[in-house]
Amino acid sequence: MSAGDSSRKTLGMESYHTRFSAWTPFSNKTLNRQLFQERVALISHWFDLWTNKQRQEFLFTIFLHCTKSQLRFVQDWFSERMHVAKVDFSTVLPRFLSLHIFSFLNPKDLCVAAQVSWPWKFLTEQDCLWMPKCIRFGWFLPYAPADNEYGAWKHHYVACVSNLDWLTPREAAAVYGTLNEPKTGDEELQERQREKCLRKVIWEKIALRKKELLRVRPPWGSGTRCWRLLESRYQPRLSQTSRGRVGLQEAVEKQLVSASLEALPRRSKVSGSHSYPLLSKKSWRGVYKNDDSSSRASQPHIVLISSRIPAYEVVVDSVRAGVISVVYEHSGLTLESLLYLVEKALDGQRAQSLGVFSDGNSREIHLLQGYKIGIKNLLRPEARDFWERLGSYVAPEEEGGHVDLFVPLGASEAGMEVLSQLSQLTGTLFTAPTGIATGSYQHILSDWLGRPWERAPPSIYFSESKLQVWSSLTDFLEDTLKSARKQLSPLFKELQKNISGRMIGQFVFDTMNMANILNNQGIAQALAEGLTELSKENSDKPLEFLSYFLLKNCSKKSKDLEGNVVLTERGPEAASGPSAKERNVMEDNPQDKKSSRSQNDPNFEVLVQLEKKLQVDSAEKRTKVVRELLQSERRYVQMLEMLRDVYVTPLRAALSSNRAILSAANIQIIFSDILQILSLNRQFLDNLRDRLREWGPAHCVGEIFTKFGSQLNTYTNFFNNYPVVLKTIEKCREMMPAFRAFLKRRDKTVVTKMLSLPELLLYPSRRFEEYLNLLYALRLHTPAEHVDRGALTTAIDHIKKYKDYIDQMKQDINMKEQLSDIQRVIWGCPPLSEVNRYLIRVQDVAQLHCCDEERSSSSRLYEHTRDLSLFLFNDALLVSNRSTSHTPFERTSKSTHQFIASVALHRLLIEDISDTKYIKNAFILQGPKCEWICATEGEDDKFLWLSVLQNAIRSSMEK
Repeated sequence: MSAGDSSRKTLGMESYHTRFSAWTPFSNKTLNRQLFQERVALISHWFDLWTNKQRQEFLFTIFLHCTKSQLRFVQDWFSERMHVAKVDFSTVLPRFLSLHIFSFLNPKDLCVAAQVSWPWKFLTEQDCLWMPKCIRFGWFLPYAPADNEYGAWKHHYVACVSNLDWLTPREAAAVYGTLNEPKTGDEELQERQREKCLRKVIWEKIALRKKELLRVRPPWGSGTRCWRLLESRYQPRLSQTSRGRVGLQEAVEKQLVSASLEALPRRSKVSGSHSYPLLSKKSWRGVYKNDDSSSRASQPHIVLISSRIPAYEVVVDSVRAGVISVVYEHSGLTLESLLYLVEKALDGQRAQSLGVFSDGNSREIHLLQGYKIGIKNLLRPEARDFWERLGSYVAPEEEGGHVDLFVPLGASEAGMEVLSQLSQLTGTLFTAPTGIATGSYQHILSDWLGRPWERAPPSIYFSESKLQVWSSLTDFLEDTLKSARKQLSPLFKELQKNISGRMIGQFVFDTMNMANILNNQGIAQALAEGLTELSKENSDKPLEFLSYFLLKNCSKKSKDLEGNVVLTERGPEAASGPSAKERNVMEDNPQDKKSSRSQNDPNFEVLVQLEKKLQVDSAEKRTKVVRELLQSERRYVQMLEMLRDVYVTPLRAALSSNRAILSAANIQIIFSDILQILSLNRQFLDNLRDRLREWGPAHCVGEIFTKFGSQLNTYTNFFNNYPVVLKTIEKCREMMPAFRAFLKRRDKTVVTKMLSLPELLLYPSRRFEEYLNLLYALRLHTPAEHVDRGALTTAIDHIKKYKDYIDQMKQDINMKEQLSDIQRVIWGCPPLSEVNRYLIRVQDVAQLHCCDEERSSSSRLYEHTRDLSLFLFNDALLVSNRSTSHTPFERTSKSTHQFIASVALHRLLIEDISDTKYIKNAFILQGPKCEWICATEGEDDKFLWLSVLQNAIRSSMEK
């Protein structure tokens, strides 16, 4: 074949180049169209001959080869030619539109529609359809339906209709008489006069109402809300300038928020129509009152118990019969809210005495979160108003009224000054314990300041045996109650604020049998002392020696007990009363002390003897405080040595014997800092022991503390490395079975006092609070001219500064953990971890929707749309959708949260909604873009939530 023939053949092949089909010519369009039509007809002929199954397989294959545009073409073709004939609108439209359509039906038609299908039955039985029909006739539900219950209003409507007496006109005429009976002239005249009087009264009331509305009417063109009210007022100012528009807008927003806060009802307007009235006849969920016939006649005793107290459930369970106990949340309350709870619990009565059982130290009271009442902030207007109003709830001092603070304020000069200021402010006697007990709450059972009473203040409110058990075993009870709360709190979710405190406390007492544990603890301690003496004596007859020692110890304790009884019978009048009065005189008038006393005064010798006795008592108390310091330091060093002997020594021995449990690097990371602390405190203990061997009134311990305070870098390294230590322990526990088995044998044994290794490493953080309390008590009983006075003040400054550093570190860690937990719970939540942000309160509310805003506020209907959870932080409010799910065969429910929005507090507006017969406990939260109509479950929840929210908004605006 020649080259020309081959080229002509190539051109011919190119002319018959195909596309989409190997046999369809591309260049010849006519032939292309003809071949395509022939093949379509052939495929159609084959398609007609195929069975239904073959046709389906062919279509399935064809559609798999189609592109998206081709499939969309098929879909459009079907939508144009195949119109939908029948469709259920309730399955296509949103639910609120379907409900709106059904709302036009009468009750009979709704019942007929409920028989169409299950979706129609579910929609036509919704409460939002039947509730207006019932309310129109004045029929209200006698109970509050549950969250997962629907159809309650329909059943109530059917029940009310079935119970009505329907009578025909003839039956009604036969029973009640005809309505068109002729009346006499006198009866018609009286009826007309009565109608005229009623019409006149109605006209007068309408005119009076119009005058009131005109007096408080907002500007024209504005609504009832604060945003619209103030928008027209500040609009001209915004249009005048353009330079400072951003700053002016912020100022206007602050003024709007302030106006919304001022528009809310005040606590002082309790009896008003737009306030939060006290429901004295209802029982509050946080008040536990043991009724007693003898206590009703006299004035009651009331005690406030903070939730921050360790094992506060046991304290609640130890309250005496006839005493009112109010358990309040330490976080999420304000001083105004606390006064509200006290007033509600007293129910208009005056208390004979009031106790405040909260956390604190010898200088200040940790009453609420953000309210540490001390000498620095006691005279602030908010704190001063709180104590004055709290003192007004107590009987006067002449009638024996007093306020008891279960905080050791009597053990320091600052605490004594706080008590003196409180007594002067309120005119009521304030008392507090004077003792210091390191490692426990035994100070509440010590001597109290003030005049003597028939009973000690702890015995007025509590059962002494239970309180003794609680004070000595507080840490163990708190550890036990952590697991008890975790197990029992979901079961008592609704009743937790009612009775769970007493139930859990009683459960712990019955289960652990604390009285027997306390008795066994005393027996074990006596046996340990006897065995120690036996080991020193090396007696040939050990049983006889031990029995003699125990009898001797028992007789000695009984003599001490008799001596204490004699002192309590005689001592208070001579020691407590005059000493307190004399101390007050010396503090108030130090310059006139010598001039007021004269040698001609017959009481001069008595006062001189009293002053000498006070000096001797102060020296004795100073000696007791120093001995308490030595004993507590010895216990602390023994605990650190136990940590070394139980954990460090066996791990190092295993490492040196080539059977390593932990590597040398991990041992160094975990235990190096705590061993340095042990060395430092052993040296400090030796210095204290050497000083107390020849102790006298003129000796000093301040310089020892000053030297100790200059070496606190060891503690700083330990606290900075403590998170790394915990992570190392957890990592080694998971990755090394030998270390896991080692901890299982060593943790929570009798030697370690039933504590684990991470819990034992927490002991250094608790020690500085004890140091500070002991130093304040020591300075209180040290005269001003003593040499040790200046050194003690310097040591207190060092220790206090370091304790504040530790507290700030703990607070930062707790805030981060709390924020991370909240962020883990809420789905879609933005990052919450910011500097100085902390959670204040969480409130569950119901979100409502106003059905008709054109109606007056008293006749508006609201529909419950969903449940919300409001997370209040110190700088923002986070709104989340709360949904509750129930698991089969479980009594508890699980709640999940979905993030909705977050609003800065300085841009949040609040508006109160007055209670009507259609809505209760409602308010409006308005942000820059969204608005939520919310309602709480109870009236107390609304007042407490709005009080805390107002306080948080004011604080954020001040910043």
